[in-house]
Amino acid sequence: MGAPPIEPRADPGTLSKAARRVQEEVVPILRVSDAAAAVAWYGRLGFTREWEHRFGPGFPAFVSMARGGVRLFLSEHVGDARPDTLVYLRLGDVDAIAADFGATVDDAPWAREIELRDLDGNRLRIGTPKG
Repeated sequence: MGAPPIEPRADPGTLSKAARRVQEEVVPILRVSDAAAAVAWYGRLGFTREWEHRFGPGFPAFVSMARGGVRLFLSEHVGDARPDTLVYLRLGDVDAIAADFGATVDDAPWAREIELRDLDGNRLRIGTPKG
């Protein structure tokens, strides 16, 4: 017996005014052990810190990083994400990033790509689409 059919999402015309105003997006959460060090590392990729939240002094940090329309959340909270996560970033300047990090660019049929690991072992596959 298969899974039940998935009902289609509501017609956008029937969404509330508030729901239509929200810019919908997917934001990956990456587990980091040191948010300040991670913010500096992601800064090399052109990301800037938007905001940081802590429940109080000495509590783990949760940071929003953005680069144009691309956003990542970095979390020191145990259980928010697993190490060795793979995130694909479609960016316009893979060659410049590769040069900065000393990475070799691979020519895939769909993009020029590199793969980096951040300070916590999270994998970032970065590609600039061809054509």
